[in-house]
Amino acid sequence: MADLSKEVQYIKGVGPNRVKLLNNLNIFTLKDLITYYPRDYEDRSKPVKIEDLVDGEEALIAAIPVARMNETRIRNRKMVIYKLIVEDETGRCLITWYNQSYLKNKFKVGEIYHFFGKVKRIQNRIEMLSPVFDEETKNKNTGKIIPIYPLTYNLSQNVLRGIIENAITLVNNSLPETLPKYILDEYKLLGINESIHKIHFPENFDEFEKARKRLVFEELLGMQLALLNLKNKYEADTNGIQFNKNVKMSDVINVLPFKLTKAQLRVLEEIDKDMESNKNMNRLLQGDVGSGKTAVSIIASYKAVKCGYQVAIMAPTAILASQHLESFKEILDQFGIRCELLISSITKKKKEEILERLKNGEIDILIGTHALLEENVVFKNLGFVVTDEQHRFGVKQRTTIVEKGQNPDVLVMTATPIPRTLALILYGDLDISIIDELPPNRKKIDTFAVTKGMEERVNNFIKKQVDEGRQAYIVCPLVEENEEMNLKSVTALAEKYKNEVFKNYRVEYLHGKMKNKEKDEIMERFKNGDIDILISTTVIEVGVNVPNASLMVVENAERFGLAQLHQLRGRVGRGEYQSYCILKYQGNSDVIRKRMKVMTDTNDGFIISEKDLELRGSGEFFGTRQHGLPEFKIANLFEDMPVLKQVQALAIKITEEDPKLELEKNKELRLLIEEKFKNRVEI
Repeated sequence: MADLSKEVQYIKGVGPNRVKLLNNLNIFTLKDLITYYPRDYEDRSKPVKIEDLVDGEEALIAAIPVARMNETRIRNRKMVIYKLIVEDETGRCLITWYNQSYLKNKFKVGEIYHFFGKVKRIQNRIEMLSPVFDEETKNKNTGKIIPIYPLTYNLSQNVLRGIIENAITLVNNSLPETLPKYILDEYKLLGINESIHKIHFPENFDEFEKARKRLVFEELLGMQLALLNLKNKYEADTNGIQFNKNVKMSDVINVLPFKLTKAQLRVLEEIDKDMESNKNMNRLLQGDVGSGKTAVSIIASYKAVKCGYQVAIMAPTAILASQHLESFKEILDQFGIRCELLISSITKKKKEEILERLKNGEIDILIGTHALLEENVVFKNLGFVVTDEQHRFGVKQRTTIVEKGQNPDVLVMTATPIPRTLALILYGDLDISIIDELPPNRKKIDTFAVTKGMEERVNNFIKKQVDEGRQAYIVCPLVEENEEMNLKSVTALAEKYKNEVFKNYRVEYLHGKMKNKEKDEIMERFKNGDIDILISTTVIEVGVNVPNASLMVVENAERFGLAQLHQLRGRVGRGEYQSYCILKYQGNSDVIRKRMKVMTDTNDGFIISEKDLELRGSGEFFGTRQHGLPEFKIANLFEDMPVLKQVQALAIKITEEDPKLELEKNKELRLLIEEKFKNRVEI
């Protein structure tokens, strides 16, 4: 059996120079190499007649050189152009290469060769530029389906393909099976050795489909079993806190200055039931931007405090943590509940005082950022934990804060709408609650997608809004100018807007590289109405509530994901004024146009997240790495939803029958999870 932990430098074709290049692709071992799956495939197996070649497409032809190769030297450019005319029974094609001297005597007139490359048709002339080729009897570069891999600088497809081929030869069908026989039989799945070989070098697309199905099935089943294992571990721990049934959430609900929606009340009922049971609550609360998740967390925190426990609220930014403090104090001060803020910018003396009071139980609710995770943050009796914007915190961080109490109940909140089926997969260790309606006073935000030609009109609209007493955000993707990508940066834009376009207005800018204190000061001034136009990166994506801001302009909107654009749009429309979102985009591709249309057509975060997933794939939309689980190497959560559902049902069935995977028939699954999720899941 091949040693899968063998370092990649000892594989034939690698050597010391290519090790670093492979390491850049996260390939360190033989196992990494054979599980580095192609991103695409080129079908070089079926020749096309020359007369049927299509301009701009890649194709394979079988043709005969009609004359010797022509060589032209361009002196001032130090370039040599090699031209070869080939033909089949339907026509002729001119083939061109640059600076490839080894080709000079490569082709014999009258013999058949296979050429694969991009076609160019100019009137009656057909050309092919720098194709790969083979003699008719050899199939090194053509005559088969060729895998295309994600690359790094200085590493070619041919080289990587050769290295992976050598790795698979070395393994020589000796991989131990990772799925039990009963699963392979029931779901008609290929064995692991056949799948690995055929995912890299399929003879036809039917083989590829079967190999991919098997590998996707395994990846998703491993993920589901691991998540269910986590969930069962929580549920098996019946030493959770049983909060007092006599402490009523309605005490707070009845004094709120606003009316809760039916969705909020339904979610509170679910949380209340969890808190009063003796099992640990581990609940994900999903709700669109502005749906009132904070109000839910305030009411649940009230119950925890009045039952004698402390509460930790963890937010991803100091700005959001400060805003939460205001919201909590506004409602809970009247009940004598003591709330405090812990962020990195507070003075050492103040911090020491807070930590002392926390330890003594003189603080009921501590709201903060990552600062809450520090070792010296000690609670007297932590019973309830809320993490806001879960995708910004990993499982490990969630665990760290939870371990500061004795099995506290956990509420995880996110404003990133994830399609429910996907949420069940990604958060299989959590129960899910969804706030699927907005408060009645929230106005629909009018959204427009515009191109560069509309810039002056957009600027005039910004001025009009500010002249009417409103405020505006302008968001762009970068902090410093990147000439290659030609995107607007915050600093360059702020300079132009301050000194030229909006010189009669109060303009400031904000970006992630600023010190926290500086960022907080600027946001505070914007919130207080001392800044008219705030130019920013996506730092403002999460959380801050400025009811007077009625306009969100996003530069280079094509560079953002739909879910992120939706989050940014949610920064406006928080007050009584009609609000607008203007998406300025460049490029005219079909995908860009579709994405802009989704944003202008709907304000529903769940529809947007479905579309985002469909148009961009799951890796970009929501990398699983974000919550501490391994990234998918081959599964695509949108394309593979049918397999996902199949796998989820199977995982539940297996877990019910054999929670710790102790049965002989499940030994491969146990090994699979231990290997894939080491340091993350205990079985």
